[in-house]
Amino acid sequence: MKNKVLVVEDEQSIITLLQYNLQQAGYEVITAMDGEEGLKKALAEKPQIIVLDLMLPKIDGIEVCKQLRLNKVDIPILMLTAKDDEFDKVLGLELGADDYMTKPFSPREVVARVKAILRRTSKNIVKGQDDTSAPQITIGPLRILPENFEAYFNEEALDLTPKEFELLAYLAKNKGRVLTRDQLLSAVWNYDFAGDTRIVDVHISHLREKIEKESKKPNIIKTVRGLGYKLEEPKIYE
Repeated sequence: MKNKVLVVEDEQSIITLLQYNLQQAGYEVITAMDGEEGLKKALAEKPQIIVLDLMLPKIDGIEVCKQLRLNKVDIPILMLTAKDDEFDKVLGLELGADDYMTKPFSPREVVARVKAILRRTSKNIVKGQDDTSAPQITIGPLRILPENFEAYFNEEALDLTPKEFELLAYLAKNKGRVLTRDQLLSAVWNYDFAGDTRIVDVHISHLREKIEKESKKPNIIKTVRGLGYKLEEPKIYE
């Protein structure tokens, strides 16, 4: 069965370009030209991934992403953003998008990103195939159940996006080890090419807001200047 890709984009030329290249790569492609139609098709068609433009008629891409995540729809989202729109990139990632690409882009790179995201998603769906698989990981007040995609802090369930969970689980599995941004990008996002490491920084920041007493003075996910990040057992916690 072919993986289904939903492309939500209001420029017909871009839709035609993406549709052709994705179909050539073996995907079934459905399309929508505004956010309202895109949201309806995402819920009705249940695609394996959404390629979502941010600047859309009726409902913009940020709102589409927000509504999907509020409704606990975990379909991976690849955002398409304007060249210099840094705020929208960061906001989209914080709302649960998996990745973004800046226009103009190569249709080949879009296909490569889609493949990378779907490889990671399909690997995690098959129970026991995820790198982070373990009955339970406990670090101080943090308890992670990789096979159930559940995490708890002081026994309260954490509300994490799929990508936040994967990042947290990978850091926990490598407790005490310094991981570079490129290593995290490769392990969690499955990139086979150079990606934008700011994606890692945004997700780390979001995780800290959920598990640190003071996100600006992290006690669990530490920054190692010039290198990357490491997760370690906190010396003091409540």
